[in-house]
Amino acid sequence: MDKPDLYDPKINRSYAELAAHYGTLIDPARAAKPQDKPQVERPMPDVRDSLWRGREFRSLEAMRTEALRWCVEVAGARACRPREGAAPAAVFAAVEREALAALPAAPFVLATWSSARVGPDIHAKVGTTLYALPWRYLGEKVDARSTTTMVQFFLPGELIKTHPRQERGKQTDFSDYPPEKIAFHMRTPAWCRRRATEIGPACQTVIGELLAEDALCRLRAAQGVLGLAERHDPARLEAACAKATAAGDPSYRTIKGILAAGTETTATPRPAGDAGAPAHLHGPEQLFADVIPLPTATAPDTAELAITAPASDTATPASTAETAS
Repeated sequence: MDKPDLYDPKINRSYAELAAHYGTLIDPARAAKPQDKPQVERPMPDVRDSLWRGREFRSLEAMRTEALRWCVEVAGARACRPREGAAPAAVFAAVEREALAALPAAPFVLATWSSARVGPDIHAKVGTTLYALPWRYLGEKVDARSTTTMVQFFLPGELIKTHPRQERGKQTDFSDYPPEKIAFHMRTPAWCRRRATEIGPACQTVIGELLAEDALCRLRAAQGVLGLAERHDPARLEAACAKATAAGDPSYRTIKGILAAGTETTATPRPAGDAGAPAHLHGPEQLFADVIPLPTATAPDTAELAITAPASDTATPASTAETAS
């Protein structure tokens, strides 16, 4: 029992499923009242002492065969005092056999129940796996029923989603997203190229450049550019793409700014003079325009060196002899 109560006990859900599968009744005893259980627990020692004690079984099939024989030939043949001395097997054949229902065609599948909450990304976590649920259940606490092959979600008691079970990762069904989110996830690179062709050649050029190098990496930018056509007229978007391409910056930010300013149809003015911009932004010619070239160094003339060389303080031998004479 998940929650004992005299009037409304809460039965374990897996146990309740077992009872429902085989069509049996669950009648809980009162909590802490052992006198309510003798009719159920008393046969257990009899089975243990009469059937199992002192025996060793090599297989499950051998155990089942012996248990069936014991039920018919030993336990079923004993005189039963509550039945006025009648044997249980005879009472079963005369009264109970005709009242029994047939076993279900499929065997019982054991399931594990747990609780999960639908997160902001419309996924609920069961074990180590995330499963998507319809977006209208966002934030709800749901019951998850897990078997070896599938995971089912209920709220409250109503089946709202079924997924094949997997051990880890994430299972997403795009049909569970809101309509606007479904449209976003369906905008593949091929869709972006088709939509750009419908808008115009300038938009087609912008989307082609964005998806040329790495389509998946730049896909969000391409989706953003095409999404501007939902807030602005497609003709305005085409003009903005043409203007951004002419300016050399066909990016989402530039195109969005042009549309926000409403300047997609105005000509881009050419800058007058240096426009206060640094010289290195105007090319190498402008950067080095004010540089004065230095003269090229040449080898010195030997005669010039002889004329300009200062006189030596040391006298030659000839001049010393003239002075002495």
